[in-house]
Amino acid sequence: MTTPSGDPTDHEYWRRPADLEPGQPAPRPAAPADPGADVPTYAGPPPTTPATTGWRPPTVVNPAAPRELPPQNQESIDADERGARTLTYGIAMVGGAVLLIVICLLCSRVLF
Repeated sequence: MTTPSGDPTDHEYWRRPADLEPGQPAPRPAAPADPGADVPTYAGPPPTTPATTGWRPPTVVNPAAPRELPPQNQESIDADERGARTLTYGIAMVGGAVLLIVICLLCSRVLF
């Protein structure tokens, strides 16, 4: 939608028609004289031809069978996870202690 050019502060383009009161809704646009004359109809999608029986896309090379994954050492994985959890908890406790000290210092500056 475009607006007429000219003074940008002029709101004449957006004003309600003069014959309507402020609380009255705008009138609906007039319906066409012959409702079925200009209405396009949808004929549906174009017809398609089915593929021949047994059609498949061409196969160039058959892929190789997947390799077998190496076995996993569950005990070692569990030990590494325990160590990582301990390290994470340690870092969180040190960070919490530093944060607690900073909060205590800020509160002491406000109170004293």
